[in-house]
Amino acid sequence: MSYELKSARWIAHDVMHQVVREGDTVIDATLGNGHDTVMLATLVGETGHVIGFDIQPDAVERTAARLTEAGLISRCQLYAEGHQHIADRVSTPIRAAVFNLGWLPGGNKAITTLWETTHTAISAALSLLEKGGVCTVCAYPGHAEGDRERFALMDWLATLRPQEFNVLHHRFLNAGPGAPECFVIQKQ
Repeated sequence: MSYELKSARWIAHDVMHQVVREGDTVIDATLGNGHDTVMLATLVGETGHVIGFDIQPDAVERTAARLTEAGLISRCQLYAEGHQHIADRVSTPIRAAVFNLGWLPGGNKAITTLWETTHTAISAALSLLEKGGVCTVCAYPGHAEGDRERFALMDWLATLRPQEFNVLHHRFLNAGPGAPECFVIQKQ
């Protein structure tokens, strides 16, 4: 099989591989364990830049260690603060932004992303996107805050002007309740 639909995160990665080029500036809005950050740092190449955010210091430390091990840390600037601070830290145009909502895999499940801060962060990322740039958002319903965040995200994204953004919603219909979903927003 040459093309296989695997997961919401796989779709987000596929989009990033299609859009991000060497020399781009991109945002990883939720560092987590650093897997997306490493992928983005590889895609932007030696002349690109990744700006990352995570409210949990453990996530920033794990990501920094993973980037250092891969020899990519010099391409990255990591902030141990919530993604709602994107507008305070980033003023240059970006090619892409990656969001994974929910909690840190292997971390404290009581600490989750919240719609109020996620909305602020995605709004800031969209305002920074270059024409043709994308923002991917993987939402993880199946817990109270995840469900609330996903519904609010869907409602808000549906209001974006089609003259400015294309918004795509990937959902595996046969995966059962609580399966991750991927949203792709591209600036026109």
